[in-house]
Amino acid sequence: MKSEHTGAESSDCDGCCTDCTDDESGGFHPSIFSDTRAMARRDYAKLLASVGGLTAVASLTAPLAGLTRVFEREYTGPVYSDGIYLVDGDGERIEETALSEGELMTVFPEPRPGIEKAPTLLVRHAEDAYSDAVKKEYMVAGYTAYSKVCTHAGCMVSKEEEGTLVCPCHFGKFDPTDGAAVVGGPPSRELPQLPITVSSEGYLIATGDFNGPVGPGGE
Repeated sequence: MKSEHTGAESSDCDGCCTDCTDDESGGFHPSIFSDTRAMARRDYAKLLASVGGLTAVASLTAPLAGLTRVFEREYTGPVYSDGIYLVDGDGERIEETALSEGELMTVFPEPRPGIEKAPTLLVRHAEDAYSDAVKKEYMVAGYTAYSKVCTHAGCMVSKEEEGTLVCPCHFGKFDPTDGAAVVGGPPSRELPQLPITVSSEGYLIATGDFNGPVGPGGE
């Protein structure tokens, strides 16, 4: 069978397919349905490529989306006050024996009206490891406590590397033995410190609020 456009035998048609229509001259004409199917396949491939690209972007942005901010920047109310117990994520009060030296955990103020969860980093080191930037009345039994909300962009300071507290968003670094002073990255001020002591029952409690504003701003 000859192609009406090239005069050569078609390599795509055996004369039996539905993509061709015979005419009286023995020629054939491509079916409009074959063009439609080809276009549909191309559009579908483009759609898959687009979805794949969006999925890849989403996979990269998802971890950042999980780094939520805790407070609106305009929030200025108290977080802790004298006598407020420190509790873990299950609401259990923190005993003096909870941590060994070099360990840390995330704690919160015991629930009370008007205050959302306020993540706080509780760390413990040898008492002689702390500098004069940490007031003695702010620490007890080697424990110090700092706001977990980074002072740069409001992300969560989530880990400790070689004795340094690290925020994963922009790699701000703070020294917990020096009053959470900035030792790396973009933050312009230290993490606010929470004054704490041990109650008569052996639980850690606050003796006041953080000594500075929580989160970004506040210089």
